[in-house]
Amino acid sequence: MFNLLIFTLVGAGAQLVDGALGMAFGVTATTLLLLSGVGPAHASAAVHLAEVGTTLVSGASHWRFRNIDWKVVLRLGVPGAVGAFLGATVPSGLSTEAAEPVTAGILLAIGVYVALRFSVRPPAIAHARTSPHTAKFLSPLGFFGGFVDASGGGGWGPITTSTLLSRGKTAPRTVIGSVSASEFLVAVAASVGFLFGLGHESLGNLVIVAGLALGGAIAAPLAAWLVSRVPATLLGTAVGGVIVLTNAHKLAGTFGISGAAVAVLYLGIVAAWAALLVVSWKRSRLTRAEESGSLGPIAGPTPPTLREVTDSAAGGRAI
Repeated sequence: MFNLLIFTLVGAGAQLVDGALGMAFGVTATTLLLLSGVGPAHASAAVHLAEVGTTLVSGASHWRFRNIDWKVVLRLGVPGAVGAFLGATVPSGLSTEAAEPVTAGILLAIGVYVALRFSVRPPAIAHARTSPHTAKFLSPLGFFGGFVDASGGGGWGPITTSTLLSRGKTAPRTVIGSVSASEFLVAVAASVGFLFGLGHESLGNLVIVAGLALGGAIAAPLAAWLVSRVPATLLGTAVGGVIVLTNAHKLAGTFGISGAAVAVLYLGIVAAWAALLVVSWKRSRLTRAEESGSLGPIAGPTPPTLREVTDSAAGGRAI
């Protein structure tokens, strides 16, 4: 019972971040399971089985708050499901672990770009609620994201969300909602692949699966609500910072950076991220003030009303 409670809390925390930023459930949960001694394949299988439930609730919640473009869901999710099935069934010799440093470096650069783009100079189309991207662009992205996600224990959100946000053509809430909804297809396909590859062994951690799924299902509606309320500039900057911090951690481990050096690295990243979040917050407040008219021009004479003009033309007196 205690283990179930622990994994429920982990699932809730991971889904709160994942549903609000479009990434981190798989990475967070898989890392925890690996630290507890679960093998990589079995950890990934347990996480993806749990994600079948969490992504279903998350997708429904994002739909409820109008955060989804269904064209993106299909064009991204169906190829992603194919890639996830293959990633779950390919031989271990084709593992993507060797390519992790390269992928982490690319994602880190994308994360820096996203954070700067949405804080310093946000795209003018950042509020577009539908995406102009075609299947020619989304399908390869979905396939690659699904394959990496299933074979590496996570990666769907960082790859797809960061790439779509870096294009600056769709509102962050729509990107995050669509990616979260399409992840349901990826999770189902990966789970089926693990059943083929590992047999009933993939169902051996039912307490872990139940805990992660329960916690994720509880937190999903709250995360979807947050996405619909947070300003686009602040949301994009937050996602960029998470991408940078996550992949900096991977690269530090790859190159053996530890101790005081890695602490200084993390502090520098967090400090820069916090500064950009402040800039984004101030920009979002300024934008809201301009839209509400509170910062409109106050100099110059007040234009006459229609009644004043009519009375003046009739030789009357304006009241």
